[in-house]
Amino acid sequence: MPAQLDHAAFVRAATAIKPVPMVPEILLHQSADAIGLWERTELELGESDRQPPFWAFAWAGGQALARYILDHPQVTAGRRVLDLGSGSGLTAIAAAVTGAESVLASELDPIAIAAIGLNAALNNVSVSTTGDLLDTDGGDAQVVLAADIWYERRLSARALRLLRLASARGATVLAGDVGRAFLPGEHMRDLAAYDIPVVAELENAAVKRTRIMTLR
Repeated sequence: MPAQLDHAAFVRAATAIKPVPMVPEILLHQSADAIGLWERTELELGESDRQPPFWAFAWAGGQALARYILDHPQVTAGRRVLDLGSGSGLTAIAAAVTGAESVLASELDPIAIAAIGLNAALNNVSVSTTGDLLDTDGGDAQVVLAADIWYERRLSARALRLLRLASARGATVLAGDVGRAFLPGEHMRDLAAYDIPVVAELENAAVKRTRIMTLR
């Protein structure tokens, strides 16, 4: 990644501040041009095989899980929370809004790390960030969140392992997803479902039925 790229400045230039459709209590830096931003990111970074800029959109699983958290604040209030594959930081911010003792957002993309910081500041909450934690049991987190991370086989297997280890030591685990290819549905049970407005360019639909789940 070019050393001269200012990640926070890139986020600001590529997005506008808007409320999240299903969670209007929360503001995020969001892009209105999914494909254009994807191409621009690849050009800026000199990479031709990057995944979509997950940090620039309010994905369905994150919207649903954030809505669930705000509607059930007792799940995260006063507890230590870990958000896996945090993207924009939406679910992490929702947990912080409820009064979580601490919130840690795990992300690999340094642009996403910058976006999480900007978005947390927009909402007047504190969210810490870290890199890949999928080969751990989630540390001391009492709640582990996993929204929109079930799109690759290896990633899914690693995430499921962490959720199982976290659950075994007593943590609450929550997932939000539209039913992507590698969602381990056989290991999950439903808690709620929402119809979520989404970016049609990315999802080939305007609304996605999205489930909130925990481990069986």
